[in-house]
Amino acid sequence: MEVVIAPERELAALAADAIESLLRRRPRTVLGLATGSSPLKVYDELARRHTEDGLSFAEARGFMLDEYVGLAADHPERYRNVIATEIAERVDWPADQVRGPDGLAVDLPAACAAYEESIRAAGGVDLQLLGIGTDGHIAFNEPGSSLASRTRIKTLTRQTRVDNARFFDGDVERVPTHCLTQGLGTIMQARHLVLLATGKHKAEAVHQLVEGPVSALWPATVMQLHPHATVLVDEAAASRLQLADYYRQTYASKPDWQGL
Repeated sequence: MEVVIAPERELAALAADAIESLLRRRPRTVLGLATGSSPLKVYDELARRHTEDGLSFAEARGFMLDEYVGLAADHPERYRNVIATEIAERVDWPADQVRGPDGLAVDLPAACAAYEESIRAAGGVDLQLLGIGTDGHIAFNEPGSSLASRTRIKTLTRQTRVDNARFFDGDVERVPTHCLTQGLGTIMQARHLVLLATGKHKAEAVHQLVEGPVSALWPATVMQLHPHATVLVDEAAASRLQLADYYRQTYASKPDWQGL
């Protein structure tokens, strides 16, 4: 696991660099898309590069991490709509090339199985963007999730709903109680995991992710078992890391050509 500690804007540029490198080398790259606050500056940077530098998503495919169950198709916080607004419609990404689990399906287990199959049929995800919850969840894999789990229905914890209430005018009762989410086993099959976390409120989760034991209590810790995982954090989110100086030293001595 590589840990990079830098200002937030630099972190967004590094993540965008990794995505741009893939797209330039292989236009049919498969990207894993996260929602929430963490990837927003990455999407802003990618949109800027599309407008100013001609970075194209026309042949790429995208798969969302998760989706709320039961939100109306036109609800602004439905993740399919969030991804359209934040990145897909800001670049040349064909709408039918970005997919997410169907939170309005009549048969939700069947929808989950179909989503897993669609990722496999695309050849798997090349680079998966991730954020992390204050309780250590990635996607909507709440504490206690199986480390081998696949796309499935999950009940959101009260803490996650409180954290996400900011997207629902601060009203936690408007936040759905259930979601469909890629499982930890699904996420771990992506070829490169890139997780972003900023702010002191993420410090304990980042500490557990990087330096704690691998445990279902902190689901993101499964990333310690991934052969190519990158954790991008600002100083505040890194404030609990015991080996922070070593991570800074390692990154500072990294060859420029190596990339993330």
